Amino acid sequence: MVTELPRKEVAIIGVGWSGGIIASELTKAGIEVVGLERGGERTVDDFIMQKDELRYAVRYDLMQDLSKETITFRNDRDMRSLPMRQMGSFLLGTDLGGAGVHWNGQCPRFLPYDFEIRSQTVDRYGEEKIPDDMTLQDWGISYDEMEEHFARFDETIGTSGEDNEMTAPRSTEFPTPPMKETPAIRLFKETASDFGLHPYHGASANLSEAYTNPDGQTIQQCQYCSFCERFGCDYQAKSDPIITVIPTAKETGNFELRTHANVRRISYDGERTDGVYFVDTRTGEEFFQPADIVILTAYVMNNTRLLLHSEIGTPYDPDTQTGVIGKNYCYQIMANAQGFFDRQFNLYAGAGALAGQVDDYNGDNFDHSDLDFIHGGTIQLTQTGIRPINTNPVPPGTKQWGSEFKQAKAQYFYRTLSLGSQGASMPYRYNFLDLDPTYTDNFGDPLLRMTYNFTEQDRNLAAHQTQRMAEIMEEMGANEVVANPDIGDYNIMPYQTTHNTGGVIMGGDSETSAVNNYLQMWDCENLFVVGASAFAHNSGYNPTPTVGALSYRAAEGIKDYYENPGPLA
Repeated sequence: MVTELPRKEVAIIGVGWSGGIIASELTKAGIEVVGLERGGERTVDDFIMQKDELRYAVRYDLMQDLSKETITFRNDRDMRSLPMRQMGSFLLGTDLGGAGVHWNGQCPRFLPYDFEIRSQTVDRYGEEKIPDDMTLQDWGISYDEMEEHFARFDETIGTSGEDNEMTAPRSTEFPTPPMKETPAIRLFKETASDFGLHPYHGASANLSEAYTNPDGQTIQQCQYCSFCERFGCDYQAKSDPIITVIPTAKETGNFELRTHANVRRISYDGERTDGVYFVDTRTGEEFFQPADIVILTAYVMNNTRLLLHSEIGTPYDPDTQTGVIGKNYCYQIMANAQGFFDRQFNLYAGAGALAGQVDDYNGDNFDHSDLDFIHGGTIQLTQTGIRPINTNPVPPGTKQWGSEFKQAKAQYFYRTLSLGSQGASMPYRYNFLDLDPTYTDNFGDPLLRMTYNFTEQDRNLAAHQTQRMAEIMEEMGANEVVANPDIGDYNIMPYQTTHNTGGVIMGGDSETSAVNNYLQMWDCENLFVVGASAFAHNSGYNPTPTVGALSYRAAEGIKDYYENPGPLA
């Protein structure tokens, strides 16, 4: 039996960065909001003195339980899709705050090129530059329209950083100065300058100094403890939803948080939604939460899966290239170069977003006329700090056990540097998301199926970035440089990045996109779908600041819709 709860003005599904931002903005405007979070509640007290690498980095304490829900994966439609049984290529977060709790904190803005990528590519290089099976499209909005929302996210989290001519233009200064420059980062920046590049200190949510945001929430100064990615911050020095936007929403008195509330379906009559069905994961009780407006902010995978399961929107068909739900799944094209040095660096200290980087090979900052790919990626030396269990850098050919391994590990523990490139991921006709016809979760609902492989575009981009990084690393003075330009086929193992995007993409019309530029569903005007699922491709950067900016943009639209219901312009 399903218990119907009292109606709310707004129901939010998933309370991480997007859900928290929208909850804080709506509740400050006097709108009554309920947040449905399928995980448990997390507070800052949960992370006090919890620098436990085994618990969080190895055993994934903050991540989704794959024995109850996972995804299935295949490279192409001729392969059998099988469930992902252990955390590998990406880490799906759970509990209040979601991935916003265990992120590293890197805060770059997407480039103006990203939002109008098809138009700008065609204008500069012609239609022939875009391969036939690359489903590239503009986002239905420009960077100039987005800039104020990026600034709002920066103000909320207190971003530390410095301006650079290769990055997106800013209307405001960074709220806090850049982080410290370590000897390793200084070496990279000096070498990059010798190559004629434009190095700078990366934008960071690990703050260089204590900061109080416009909502009155305080983020502390980073202690460079090296426990950022996969961890909550016990110093409260890494901006996350549970120390910024979620407290702001709670303080208004207009926000009700329901944890352990797993939404299984959005109610939909073919035109509108009137609420959501969820189950209490502790008791098994089923509830219906009526709502005037529903906001879906449940991460890329769950946003797509819930829409497909609720039969909202038209599923994407790669054969006919019709439909939009599941379309343009993208990832991130990772490349790296590792250098082994005689010189010792203090690498034990670090932070998730402590980095020197260059963007000369990102976006369309360089000429692609004679290159067999478009876009590019940022190149970074990120000093995240080295932890003892998972850090074992040794040169190729070293035995992986015994005295030789131990001697090499002791030698190179502080003498190994890595350069990494986060390359942009372009959409491809046959990379998509749909519901698996065979496998279900512990409630009997279909799992999400991912069909994805790297393309020639991806492989060519990765080879280009690898070559550039190898050149820089060699010039930095490494005795041995290890860099493999061939990324091969995508595999669900090992870990690469949690930068999944697409599936519910935004755009200028309902034929090619699922949501408009306020992230309002074309097919259901009182349903907004917010997150990186809206990205029509993935840039050469971390996605979180763009997710934050889109969330502020969506909140603005939702408030307008609340006052005057109807499709937003």
